[in-house]
Amino acid sequence: MFQTLNSFFKVWDVEAGATQKILNQLTDESLLQKVTSQNWTLGRIAWHTVTAIGVIASRTDLSFDSPNQDYPVPTSAKFISDSYRQASSALSQAVKNQWNDKSLGEIQEFFGQRMSNSDLLFFMIQHQIHHRGQMTILMRQAGLTVPGLYGPSKEEWAVIGMDAPKM
Repeated sequence: MFQTLNSFFKVWDVEAGATQKILNQLTDESLLQKVTSQNWTLGRIAWHTVTAIGVIASRTDLSFDSPNQDYPVPTSAKFISDSYRQASSALSQAVKNQWNDKSLGEIQEFFGQRMSNSDLLFFMIQHQIHHRGQMTILMRQAGLTVPGLYGPSKEEWAVIGMDAPKM
């Protein structure tokens, strides 16, 4: 996917920023929101999104500090948000300081598949996007405001002086 580190950083900065916006909106109470008793809570999904950075990166030769145990789930939304900020920044610094463009082509074993470091980084981004979608649904159910990521959210249309699309 990525041919250069710069191409990764351009996408990572946008997508990590979007994930951070979501996590910044969570409250301690909202972490318990769930669809059913058989599904993960909002807090569990959020914390998994944080810890997956280190778990996925651990399949490469990158070395950095990041939470990598996704259970038990912290009860503080601020802790989860702050941990994501630290982990996403640590990943960026590790890629910047430990890899070069050629490192992106190195092949790793990942859950029974052979993938390049480039593909692993892209998978990490897709993984976050997937879980952001889940989190936004649970955020709505918990009564939280969902920030716009790729365009205005329902609540943001008025801020930009426009009517929200009809329901």
